[in-house]
Amino acid sequence: MNSHLTRKALRIAMLLALVAATGASGQEKMGSTAAEPMAADSRIAAALQQVSAGRIRANIEKLVSFGTRLTLSAQDPNSVAAERGIGAAREWIKSEFERYSKDCGGCLEVKTDSFTEPAADRIPQPTVITNVYAVLKGTDVENANRIVLLTGHYDSRNSDTLDVKGDAPGANDDGSGTAVSLECARVLSKLKFRATIIFLTVAGEEQGLNGSSHFAKMAKEQGWNVEAVLNNDIVGGDKSAEQDHSVVRVFSEGLPAAATEQEIWRIRGLGGENDSASRQLARYIADVGRAYDAGVKPTLVFRLDRYLRGGDHYSFNQQGFAAVRFTEFREDFHHQHQNVRTENGIEYGDLPKFVDFDYVAHVARLNAATLASLAAAPAPPANVHLLTKDLENDSTLTWEASPGAEGTAYEVLWRATTSPEWEHVQKVGTVLRSTVKLSKDNVIFAVRAVDTSGHRSLPAVPTPER
Repeated sequence: MNSHLTRKALRIAMLLALVAATGASGQEKMGSTAAEPMAADSRIAAALQQVSAGRIRANIEKLVSFGTRLTLSAQDPNSVAAERGIGAAREWIKSEFERYSKDCGGCLEVKTDSFTEPAADRIPQPTVITNVYAVLKGTDVENANRIVLLTGHYDSRNSDTLDVKGDAPGANDDGSGTAVSLECARVLSKLKFRATIIFLTVAGEEQGLNGSSHFAKMAKEQGWNVEAVLNNDIVGGDKSAEQDHSVVRVFSEGLPAAATEQEIWRIRGLGGENDSASRQLARYIADVGRAYDAGVKPTLVFRLDRYLRGGDHYSFNQQGFAAVRFTEFREDFHHQHQNVRTENGIEYGDLPKFVDFDYVAHVARLNAATLASLAAAPAPPANVHLLTKDLENDSTLTWEASPGAEGTAYEVLWRATTSPEWEHVQKVGTVLRSTVKLSKDNVIFAVRAVDTSGHRSLPAVPTPER
């Protein structure tokens, strides 16, 4: 072998060893590892096996049995007793949450959020709207104030959104999303998590996102630390021939709805249009999908919602919360917002016969795995900054420790500016500062917290610091 080449190889090896040693003090070289899927938690994996398509079917059929769940429909005591109208649906949902709580020794706090919505375009007269939810309180004192939330809307509608008398089954839209909230509550209430989980069902969605808007504003006004919102709306896997039952769409906003003009200017200047908190949540769901066999793959759609349409997650986006929407891959519009009928051989109406209950169970597992992973993980690192005082090609990041997570380590993530998901990770240990031998001009950075069991926080994208 050529001795000159041998000496050159030795010098390279010594240089690499020196760089590696430097990395131990928080100075990292470019040689990262590829971003790997999170490790599956055996407790969470076991809980996912408890999700039942049969129970989901029974819950959807029960919701349909109330005839109509239009927000404007009956909710007086006689109608509730007769099990007709939205009032009866509300009381049944509440009783289900209470039953789950009894089964877990009172672990769920079952609550209602009632208010009177004034007359508006789709509300001809002031109407009482009630959200029903169950709270699984976190067990860690310093993390119990962190909240991850799951929601679906339990109201339904016909072709005429003011039709208070005609049957509006709403099996898919959104009996399916309500069933996901109920089933996740039943399964996850048997476990304990460091952060708090809220299982929510809202009304008034079809009249203008009324219930979710009120709830999100309440959360904002009361200073709730809502870390993530998962909205399930039309996740029934309609049995059309063109349906793809192997995937579920996950929609997420780009520019935050609550961003100020100055914040929008900063986002544009930094190329951060793809790095809203909601987009980080969507990427996290994709990571969960790779770690757990839920039976359905999340397909990320970088758009607020379906084209020119909306849903309850937007109510939370408007208040500055990270929120995404789950929806089946291909909707059948004959089975949405339609009176039940047959015309020219086409069946219309949102009936249980068109719902794939196994598919709903798969979506419920993906939601449960995401909720559990977030609630089990440390809080994201706070005040993540990318230092920009000096013109240099290295990139130095700083952050604050996650609260109440002894032994928590941190990882620096990055990806190409054109990549939809995180591509590289550099483990930096318990330090709160790291320099990566990469130019901040060429990549997008983030930092996440990882506990000793491998639970990962949401990634936090840095802001510049001069």
